[in-house]
Amino acid sequence: GYRVSLQGNFFGRNHTYITFPEYNPCKHIKLDPPSNIQSNITASKCQIWWSVPWYLVEILQYELQYKEYSMSWETALNKTPSSSLPQVEIEATELRSSITYIARVRCKVSDNEDSYHSQWSEWSQTTVFQRPGVPKLPEKILNTRTMQLLFIPLSFGTLLYLFWNCKLSSSCFLTSGQKASPVSTFPHQLLSFSHSIICTTGILR
Repeated sequence: GYRVSLQGNFFGRNHTYITFPEYNPCKHIKLDPPSNIQSNITASKCQIWWSVPWYLVEILQYELQYKEYSMSWETALNKTPSSSLPQVEIEATELRSSITYIARVRCKVSDNEDSYHSQWSEWSQTTVFQRPGVPKLPEKILNTRTMQLLFIPLSFGTLLYLFWNCKLSSSCFLTSGQKASPVSTFPHQLLSFSHSIICTTGILR
């Protein structure tokens, strides 16, 4: 270690004042802030990364701050990476849609490091990102899909009703006055009704 002292001349006499009896520079470090901070956002997450000297990567820890662009830094949220890698991820669920965010990062020697000790660096430059909004379907498409979803179960329900109605009827008359079984009349009804379903579905599309 070192001994740091302050010398001065007061009233014609030299005086020495010992400021630090044992000073170890490795225990009093202040690093430069990370540089080249960048971001990339997708539908599921936002990735933020930055650069530090390669020989410091394994002994540093980081603190990231991010906030809505229009808000003050006092309202910022903090995020600490789980590893010493110069990057962090923010889940999309933590961000509001269509809102612009700004982020910055700082670093220091890891608390787990015994040989060195430092205070936090100054904050880095910032990066800006925005979570894309969820696209909305046009109202006409929504109405058409809703009608189709409702029409399908109603159609099958009507088909089942016609089938059981013919099956339970005591007789079905043809135009000639002859009796016809449900087996002979139902296919004609089914074909006619199926044709109306196809035509209606085509109109809804």
